[in-house]
Amino acid sequence: MAEVHTDVLVIGGGMAGLTAAARSLHRGNSVIVVEKAAAVGGSAQFAGYAWTAPSHAIMDQVNPRGDIELRRALFDGFGPGIAWIRSLGVECADAVTVLRYGSGHQFDTNRYIDECRRRIRAEGELLTETDTRALLTEDGSVIGARVRLPDGTEREIRAAATILATGGFQANPELVDKYIHPAASAMQLRSNPTSIGDGHRLAECVGAATGTERSGFYGHLIPAGVEFRDPSDFVALSLYYSEHALLFNLDNRRFTDETVGDHLTTMELLDQPESRGLLVADGRVYRDWITGSYVEGAQALDKFDLAQRRGGRCGIAESLDDFAYLPAEWGYDGVDIAAQIRAVNAAGAAAQPPRTYDARALDHGPYYVIEVCPALTFPFHGIRIDRYGRVLATSGGTIDGLFAAGADIGGLYDRAYTGGIAAALVFGLAAADRAAADRAVAAG
Repeated sequence: MAEVHTDVLVIGGGMAGLTAAARSLHRGNSVIVVEKAAAVGGSAQFAGYAWTAPSHAIMDQVNPRGDIELRRALFDGFGPGIAWIRSLGVECADAVTVLRYGSGHQFDTNRYIDECRRRIRAEGELLTETDTRALLTEDGSVIGARVRLPDGTEREIRAAATILATGGFQANPELVDKYIHPAASAMQLRSNPTSIGDGHRLAECVGAATGTERSGFYGHLIPAGVEFRDPSDFVALSLYYSEHALLFNLDNRRFTDETVGDHLTTMELLDQPESRGLLVADGRVYRDWITGSYVEGAQALDKFDLAQRRGGRCGIAESLDDFAYLPAEWGYDGVDIAAQIRAVNAAGAAAQPPRTYDARALDHGPYYVIEVCPALTFPFHGIRIDRYGRVLATSGGTIDGLFAAGADIGGLYDRAYTGGIAAALVFGLAAADRAAADRAVAAG
């Protein structure tokens, strides 16, 4: 079997892996990147913003159960991360508000991917359509990996540092049912379909700690019964406006505070009967949120019209009385739902569940109704790391030579979310910087 040596081996060519590889080259390390797909980019190809909480206080408020060391590191590393993107000649727009409480920058993720790829090909080595079979270990340390090339031959890549960045396990039905929810595999994927848990598997085989249990996932509500046709649908069909609307389950009841965020409501809906519900907006919400840009700089799109054209269960009621004509085959009681809407409107700020961030009445007809279901981007369960990206061992301490970043990691979020691209960027850089520091110490 052929054997090669490098300072840093990166397994995965998405945002986190490419960031770690380009930064490692910048730090003077030799690099090999192994990517199982035919092209690099992963789910980052479908994103457009890097964002996170704008302060430690807000991070703590919206993500109180996340690992405190990791959430501190995410905020502290975000500014330098944006500076890194700009240092590669990729323009980042001025900061705008994202998901009500976040702050972030629009940037051309595909240009960033292309620039990282260019540098890796010029100064390192990029292996695509290459599977990682196993990590190599020696005296408890990870010293590289055994990979299988497109022609079927195998190669041992020996490395001082190995960085796992394979994008999570959202495309693995067994793992999502185990770690997210027994019904999770029924969700559509709004992400890269090649992320099947390779990093998770490799890490567990060498004694890595994973978790945290039932910490949830990042995703959004989409029209039920409408299939994604291509990656542009991941954003186009996501009903971000749900935080200004009302959501009812098959028992015709609200079950969560919708206003805390569509991504959180999505997790709650997964646990409801048949994981589907009826999303109701009025004329004000239609005007202000359904047809507008959810984030400054994003393209405005009438999401109700799109869902209707794509065959979703949609309807317009001129008044609450018209809810009596809701089709019976949908499984909801329109009269009961109309009564619930009237009760919420009358209760205002006293409504239960509360409507913390938008308690305004939905009393401006017509009403726009869509049946919705959750869609999955990536899980929050993953490989446990410290703030430097070093993988934690089940036996305590860290596993020498092994790092992880991006959607492969766990512990950062626990039924909360403050950015995926930001986490990939920050911990990709952290892993590369620590690997470079360790190499410098080893060299004396």
